[in-house]
Amino acid sequence: SLLCFFFLMIRRPPRSTLFPYTTLFRSEFLAICKAMLETGITADFVTVDGAEGGTGAAPVEFTNSVGTPLREGLVFVDSALRGVGLRDRIRVIASGKVFSAFHMLRLLALGADTINVARAMMFALGCIQSRHCNQDTCPSGVATQDPRRYTMLDVDDKADRVAKYHASMIENLLELIAAVGLERLEQLTPSHINQRVSGSQIKHYGELYPAIESACLLHDSTVPTNWQQDWQRATATTW
Repeated sequence: SLLCFFFLMIRRPPRSTLFPYTTLFRSEFLAICKAMLETGITADFVTVDGAEGGTGAAPVEFTNSVGTPLREGLVFVDSALRGVGLRDRIRVIASGKVFSAFHMLRLLALGADTINVARAMMFALGCIQSRHCNQDTCPSGVATQDPRRYTMLDVDDKADRVAKYHASMIENLLELIAAVGLERLEQLTPSHINQRVSGSQIKHYGELYPAIESACLLHDSTVPTNWQQDWQRATATTW
């Protein structure tokens, strides 16, 4: 509950409040959902930061093995907010190794309202993944305060490259939407994305990531079976 009052406090003067979802325990996010219901105070948006993303300064074991995969985390957060009846009040942002228009498309289909793109933009800027981000020795001059290194970065040229990359992603996204036969992103659903799950079987995302009913977590009798343990473990006072 204190976190919700913190939302209220930092919203004065008017500004957006957020919190990232990176936890491995579903009950922790459900506890925050219960706190928002109890206090009536909600965040403006939640950023789902998938395990696929991360900084080059992170330890390799963390980069490779720690965190919730983005698609699973996004589906869970979207479903949890729908389940407690708060989805229309909180925007969901997805982040984690988004390189192409199709990567954006599938995240939007799974419930994201907005996509954060960092690594791909860094590549367009000139990042070579030397993993020296925290050592001030970035060889491409991107992540350093050393003038001997950052002066090698041609800002005008790199800014143009980043802008063109971003414009191309958006153009390609619109082409994919048109190819599906849709006029607006809002019409996109999980059933528009197919995935091969075996040598002879294909399923769409609606089958792979089934949705839960709106407000179903508000009553014990309607909590889905596979949500009951986490929902019962969650408490509005601790997480």
